[in-house]
Amino acid sequence: MIIANSYDVTLSVAGHDFVTAGEAASQIKRTLETLNLPPKLVRRASICAYEAEMNIIIHACRGQMGLRVTEDKVAIVAHDEGPGIANLDRAMEEGYSTASEEIREMGFGAGMGLPNMKKCADKLSIKTKVNEGTRVEIIIYLPTSEG
Repeated sequence: MIIANSYDVTLSVAGHDFVTAGEAASQIKRTLETLNLPPKLVRRASICAYEAEMNIIIHACRGQMGLRVTEDKVAIVAHDEGPGIANLDRAMEEGYSTASEEIREMGFGAGMGLPNMKKCADKLSIKTKVNEGTRVEIIIYLPTSEG
């Protein structure tokens, strides 16, 4: 699979905007489908994008999501202006959530966002600083044409 040039897109995400929740992830999914990437890869990337977008919406004031597709990988970067993650090890545990009761009553904040990203990504990098925000970089490698 060869992508002639890299492909980049940047999307804004508003914190606490549940009306448009999922739109950035959907745009990323449509972009990957347009590039005729393998369906399994598109699914993995879409899950990561959705979880990253929802974390911005649930926890932050605002954020941005970026997509970069090159000939060997898909990279999704989510950066937010939010509270940061006080205990990253704990946040990586399935079911651990700092979402408010109100958010949980809406059906969000189940504590699966970061664990789902970890499961679907080939590489996951998280940089966070309390009271400043969080940057999540997700890498999914494209299959090689040899195999």
